[in-house]
Amino acid sequence: MFTDYDVMIIGSGCAGLAAGIYAARGGYETCILEKEAMGGEMMSRQLIENYPGFAEGIMGPDLASQMLEQASNAGAECETGEVTSIQDKGSYKIIKTTNGSYTCKGVILASGSHPRLLDVLGEKELSAKGVFYCATCDGAQCAGKPVVVAGAGDSGITEALLLEKLGCKVTVVEFMETPKASKVMLDRAEENSNIEVICNTKITGIQGEDWVTGVEVEDRESGEKRVLAVEGIYIRIGLLPNTSYAEGCVELAPSGHVVVDGNMKTTVDGIYAAGDIRTNSPAQMATAVGDGVVAYMNLNHYLNTLE
Repeated sequence: MFTDYDVMIIGSGCAGLAAGIYAARGGYETCILEKEAMGGEMMSRQLIENYPGFAEGIMGPDLASQMLEQASNAGAECETGEVTSIQDKGSYKIIKTTNGSYTCKGVILASGSHPRLLDVLGEKELSAKGVFYCATCDGAQCAGKPVVVAGAGDSGITEALLLEKLGCKVTVVEFMETPKASKVMLDRAEENSNIEVICNTKITGIQGEDWVTGVEVEDRESGEKRVLAVEGIYIRIGLLPNTSYAEGCVELAPSGHVVVDGNMKTTVDGIYAAGDIRTNSPAQMATAVGDGVVAYMNLNHYLNTLE
């Protein structure tokens, strides 16, 4: 059957672009679909220091730009539109988006994830009014002000270091008893007098009317409550997979992640998943690239069976 594309890739982050480069170089008519800015999570990352091949690190948007150019040079097309559903028709699939529908022979799901919410009073009401989820994107709005970063993982400490460079006094609040960030990141934070990390502490609310004026916290051991007088909060407490569009098509784990085997194959022939959205993902850029390549290699084998 004639289809709009041979391969459609949902998502333009590390996993999606890696798959797109391989698929286009493999001679397949390839389309990469993205609902927002091309480049995915890379666009909101400042300096990436653990991606192999860049000894001094590389800026996230720069890495995304190079990957996009490589995919384009290989022949991959990029389209914008939010995927709303996927229909499996056996030898072909129908991808429905907010900008129309497409048909293809094989699909790679690589739509990444989105920030987990604190789900406390004031978060929704003060969103974009001192409540943010990306310091690279919105750090300038709190430049020079005292702020809280929720979460002491690598992403949270990265946010704290960036905000400190913008003149902020940063308090990192971690729910668990110890920080989850790597030692090298924690060492940088500890060496910085403008960054304080407090653990075993729960954020219970965000105060303010037109803008954030304080963050309510509770010590999980003593039960003591207090308000941190800050003018912004950056929330980095984890990511949730962007898989709502895949419901009813492929099997999803209770967490919402796509269930895959060792070949990145989903429960539906011709549909593969790569990166943060798959089960047991390490959620690292380097492994996402590997996922994208593995997904393509096995999709290639599948497509060969259709000929």
